[in-house]
Amino acid sequence: MKSTLASMTGFARADGAHDRWRWNWEVRTVNARGLEWRCRVPSGYEGLDPSLRKALKNKITRGSFNASLTISSSTDAPQYRINEAMLANVLGMIEKLRSDGAYAQPQPEGVLAIRGVVEPMDEALEEKERNDLFADILASFEKAVDDLVNVRRKEGEALAGVLASQLDQIEDFTGKAAALAASTPDAIKSRIEAQLTELLSEGKIPEDRLAQEAALLAVKADIREELDRLASHVEMARSLLQKNAPVGRELDFLTQEFNREANTLCSKAQDMELKRIGLDLKRVIDQLREQVQNVE
Repeated sequence: MKSTLASMTGFARADGAHDRWRWNWEVRTVNARGLEWRCRVPSGYEGLDPSLRKALKNKITRGSFNASLTISSSTDAPQYRINEAMLANVLGMIEKLRSDGAYAQPQPEGVLAIRGVVEPMDEALEEKERNDLFADILASFEKAVDDLVNVRRKEGEALAGVLASQLDQIEDFTGKAAALAASTPDAIKSRIEAQLTELLSEGKIPEDRLAQEAALLAVKADIREELDRLASHVEMARSLLQKNAPVGRELDFLTQEFNREANTLCSKAQDMELKRIGLDLKRVIDQLREQVQNVE
């Protein structure tokens, strides 16, 4: 089955036109814990925001999303007007500040530079024409997001291959650890028997106490549970890679469980070869976790 994994990184753009207007959307995403929204539109187009957010949430669930709208008119000399209501509001706030303290009279260019005081004449569009324009801008935004989703899926296909390879390595190291673990009880038994022979010859420690300590040591050195859990985690991760839904958070949690078992294996290792395998496991798991951070 083909993986449906999606990356959280991507870029796309889309152009649009309506009567005398031309515009361009640029959209991009990078890694994030959830869905973060940043959208920059020209003054007067803020009303698009709710529809844009809704369109995005229907397509993408994770990533830091940035969008930018650039719009222009085919009119040779764009016309602007002063938003009288906004200007009156700003001047009222300035007058209140001046009455409360010693503030200098603001310069006209400073007042006109306040966002919303000066706006394009296009703001005076009839309602139907404005709605039609906004609908076309929204449609091109949705196209840009669709293209972005396709880019993220293509990157996700490559990412799925990397993750599958790392899971294969984890499985291979787990198998090697299991082969060594099979001989561990005999090795522990031989070592304890040698120690018992030496200690009992001096009559220092009761035999039953030594038997208890030997049993405890054997239990502490048993890594079969860790190996079983590692194998189970590999199986679960492979299943997630085939899931037709965002699985980044689940994979991130699973890598923490991988790391926990590898740490325990290293702490229980009774010989250098098993410890080396444990360290190799931790290295691959760290690489796996780093890649998982890119998954939606």
